[in-house]
Amino acid sequence: MNAVNSKHIMKTKIIILTLALGASTFLLTAQDANPPGDGQRPPPRAGGVERDGEGQGQTESLTDAQKAQVKGILSKYSANTLTADQARAIHEAFRQAGLRGGSALNDAVKAAGGDPDKLRDLAPRPGQGPGNDRNERQSKGGAAQPQDRGGRSESRGQGPRGQGQYSIEQAISDRAQLNTIAFDGLAFLTGELGSCTFLPPGKAADFFGFQNMRDVDVNQLGHNTSFVPRAANNVLYVLTAEQKAQLVALAKEQEQLLADLAYKRFPLIKAFCRQLAGDIPVGTTALDREAVMKYTAGIFEIDGLLSYQRAKVLGGIVRSLNDQQKAYLGKMIFNNSATWPERADQVDKRSLSRAAHVAVMTYASEMFSWYAGSVDADVYFCPERHATYFGSFYMKDIPAMGNANFSISTSLTGDSGEAFLAVLNESQRGLVTGLVDLQRKDLQEIVTVRRAISVKLRRFMKEEAVDKDKVLALAKRYGELDGEISYWYAMRFAAVGKTLAADQKKALLKLRNLDSKYTCKGAYLYSQPIAMPDIQNTDSLFGASAQSASTAPATSHTAFALRSLAFTNGGRLPQEFTGDGAAATPPLEWSAPPAGTKCYALIMHHIDPEGKTKWYWTLYNIPADVSALPRNVQGIGTLGNNSVNGRIGYAPPHSKGPGDKTYVLTLYALSAPLQPAVTPAQVTREVLLAAMKGRVLASSELPVVYARGEAAVASKGVSNTQE
Repeated sequence: MNAVNSKHIMKTKIIILTLALGASTFLLTAQDANPPGDGQRPPPRAGGVERDGEGQGQTESLTDAQKAQVKGILSKYSANTLTADQARAIHEAFRQAGLRGGSALNDAVKAAGGDPDKLRDLAPRPGQGPGNDRNERQSKGGAAQPQDRGGRSESRGQGPRGQGQYSIEQAISDRAQLNTIAFDGLAFLTGELGSCTFLPPGKAADFFGFQNMRDVDVNQLGHNTSFVPRAANNVLYVLTAEQKAQLVALAKEQEQLLADLAYKRFPLIKAFCRQLAGDIPVGTTALDREAVMKYTAGIFEIDGLLSYQRAKVLGGIVRSLNDQQKAYLGKMIFNNSATWPERADQVDKRSLSRAAHVAVMTYASEMFSWYAGSVDADVYFCPERHATYFGSFYMKDIPAMGNANFSISTSLTGDSGEAFLAVLNESQRGLVTGLVDLQRKDLQEIVTVRRAISVKLRRFMKEEAVDKDKVLALAKRYGELDGEISYWYAMRFAAVGKTLAADQKKALLKLRNLDSKYTCKGAYLYSQPIAMPDIQNTDSLFGASAQSASTAPATSHTAFALRSLAFTNGGRLPQEFTGDGAAATPPLEWSAPPAGTKCYALIMHHIDPEGKTKWYWTLYNIPADVSALPRNVQGIGTLGNNSVNGRIGYAPPHSKGPGDKTYVLTLYALSAPLQPAVTPAQVTREVLLAAMKGRVLASSELPVVYARGEAAVASKGVSNTQE
């Protein structure tokens, strides 16, 4: 590597802490050993910049002479060009001068114009690896390594393959989870619906080892804005035009599916906020645990489909790599970004939408982490990966969004979580700390499920076909587990909220510590601000009917209902689902099928002004365990034909005249699979209705309106065209 590149890489290391830009790298107290019992506060954060653990935690004030020594040592180095070797030399000079780690030394370093956090991160303890060394150092009063919100050590690359303190065992440890839970509780009790919708995109479809590669990078670039493009551009550089085209096609295909996943979170978040506000539907008493679990299963089914599609494409590219490409990637080390050459952008942003370009870069960087990583890396997750519906990501990340020079406190989550627990009384605190025990079994099973999914997806590197149904079934189970954890969080946080005194509420709002300009006024599609969309009725998540709470009888049960996140019942069909747009099939979902349902059938039809019925979509033998169809659904059920062109598949509406036209999507719950006497190409709407005769247990209609013309467009302010 030439001198210029070496100098640039070292400079990048030094400035990493000031380039967070929304990354999930908040550092806090060590949390992976000796977890506190219910009602106890976590141990206080150890101070000091020293790394060797020999100090006794110097908390008293330094003498003027000692402060002068600190200033004299630091004056020999430039803070702007400080290297890791120089940071180690500073620590050694402190030790020789008898200056041991502690808050007093931290203060002296700051007073002298230094940054104790930067010194800690540039000079990790030599040989530090997995184990209890960090905890021993804390007990002796030395500085704990900086921690992120889940208690993950920021020492990178010190164990096998640079694993350091990062492991699944640590992520699900009681201490790591307690701080995560406490921070979630603070965010939820002081936030609002919109802020709870904020979610880092990296938390979706994360089975490709990237989270692990990011955290174990020996150069500490994992949360720097240069990390993804650096990895991605190397992969894109070595791929052929055909291989890159596959990533672009995947990005375009998954763009809407990613949005579907994000929007599907909204009703769940709204239901949790209703529980907090005491807005409980008539005839119910609280959130229904099974309903929440079933709903989150649907969210994670989309996540599983995203992951499956991604693995299929990435695996195909991996299988097609030639020896030269493999040799190039082989020189790039998983946990050492310094071995990744700097490459210019390999994709023209102007040729793609913003979302598609981000997706291409994501896929390329994940392809490398997957190719160079392992099953263990794929299974790995951050402590905050689950129950992401409570606004903590917003409270943490929003000040950094769009502000590349924003410096985030290294102890935000740990200090805030600890302070949150301190504000609560003993009973309230017990509700929060008790969540650690409630979720433990679910977290352990999540690890098992993630491993099973990861193992199956990795088979795509060697095989063309992998059991999709099994992957989606595992993903749904994953969602059920996440749903149960989230249910307990929502219930316990709401219980705390109901008992907060006025002075406690005031104290918690102060702990939120967000400037008024960060008051959420809309919602977020991941981290992108959007207007708050219409959110479907959430009564079913309380075990009630989806009908109005004011009219629902006390003994009502959830009704079989078809709906879509893309449009409302009786609303307008977005252009992308018509022939004037992308001609995509719309995303659909349903709930509360009647007992005995063995499969489903779907028909989309329209009655023209002359009374003739036209059909645009026939789909049957949809498995009974399916509760949603993603945008541009493939591989689910059997397609019949349409009346537009007589071919198999979806025929998008094409309006041939002005005015609104109504299209009806009808879902049928059936008591037995269908076996039409003709081939799928001959299955018309009438043939399908005849085959269903005597087998329909229930049906649900979802009408949508489509109109071509300036009047319709102007009325909505968007380009809606519907036949």
